[in-house]
Parts: sequence; structure tokens; C-alpha cells
Amino acid sequence: MREIVFDTETTGLDPRSGDRLVEIGCIEMVNRVPTGSVFHCYFNPERDMPAEAEAVHGLSITFLSDKPKFAEMTGELLAFIADSPLVAHNAGFDFGFINNELEMCGLEPVSRDRMVDTVAIARRKHPGAKLSLDALCSRYGIDRSHRTKHGALLDAELLAQLYVELMGGRQIGLELAADVAARAEAVMAQETVTVTSSLNRTFRSPRPHAASAEELARHDAFMAGFSEPIWSR
Repeated sequence: MREIVFDTETTGLDPRSGDRLVEIGCIEMVNRVPTGSVFHCYFNPERDMPAEAEAVHGLSITFLSDKPKFAEMTGELLAFIADSPLVAHNAGFDFGFINNELEMCGLEPVSRDRMVDTVAIARRKHPGAKLSLDALCSRYGIDRSHRTKHGALLDAELLAQLYVELMGGRQIGLELAADVAARAEAVMAQETVTVTSSLNRTFRSPRPHAASAEELARHDAFMAGFSEPIWSR
């Protein structure tokens, strides 16, 4: 099963008010295991960078001014994500920005049917708990000591680890097809041994289990001690 875990950085919180996408980081996972294939790109937002946003991710307009525009990279991005499910933390936010950018390019939006929101998953597993990426990484012991500012690719890497934990732990993510096949063969071999062993058992004559004459006499004497038993009515 192929999935894409991704994160974005933006100039603000609302694409409909003119905020733009400035970075995206995508990580390919197959059977919940990172393959090493990533898509990472900075974008020139063609506008200013609010100080509040720059304080979060550290991306200045000077740094972004020579980066490609989103429209120039849509082909590569769409080819990378293909038709795979898309996993993000508070995914509605990231989908909103991606689809706004695609709309500005005259392209079809990414269907929200493909959206996998790790915030929603975490809320079901840990109702009432803090659901930020930092808080959940702390809960699951995921090292984020190298995260001094938000970054799309770095946050996607952390989220990929968190996603595996939320979906049941590393033992599920690392269960490769070859391991499954090997275990299945071992089970089948064990079952064969068990069946063969049962077919080769030493035959033993059945033990007598009927009551003896003495036991029957003692039973009759016991039953005779009941006065008008209900089973005789």
C-alpha cells in the first residue's frame, strides 16, 4: 500500500485571503515503511512574507525570491503523489492550500477522499490530550531535538514516524511482505508436522466406562432413599 506523508509551510493561515504555499515536503511510504523517495520544494509566493509566518518557519522572501513558482512544479508534484492517499497533520489546512494553488493554475483539486488526518486519528486514540505534532512526538518518544523551526520535509519525517505509531506501532510498519511469507510458511510447516504426528499416534484400546453390577446396586439403594421423587410422577 503506497501512501504519501506530507507537510506544507505557508505565508499565513488563509489561502482565500491571499496567503500562499512556500514549501512542501512529501515522503513516500509503502506498507507504512519509508522508501527513501521524497519530493521537497520551496516556492516563490510572489508576495511578501509576514513577520509572524517567518518567525515560525524561518523562510524569508529574500530566500524564496529565486525559487520556482508553484505553477512551474505542479507536474512533478502531481506525478509524485499520483493517486495515493495523502497523510497530513490537520490535513484540511494543507489540502486547502494545495487545492488553492492548483485552482490558481487552472487544475483540478486533489479529492478530499484521499485525505488522512493524523489529528483526527490522534483525537480518537487520545481524547482530551494535546494533539500538536510536538506533543504527540513526546507521547510516543519520537526524537525531535533537531527541530528548531517548522520545516515541511522535517515535519513530514516526524509525522511519518508518528503515523506508524498511531496506526499500531513499528511492528506493523516493519512487517514486510517477505517476513509475512516466511512466517506463513513456518506456520504451514508446523501444521503439517502436527497433522503427521497425529496420524502416526499409537493406537490404544478404549477404556471400559460402563457401570459395574456393584455400582448399579449402590445407585439403586441410593435412589430408594427418596420419598416421592418428582421424576417418578
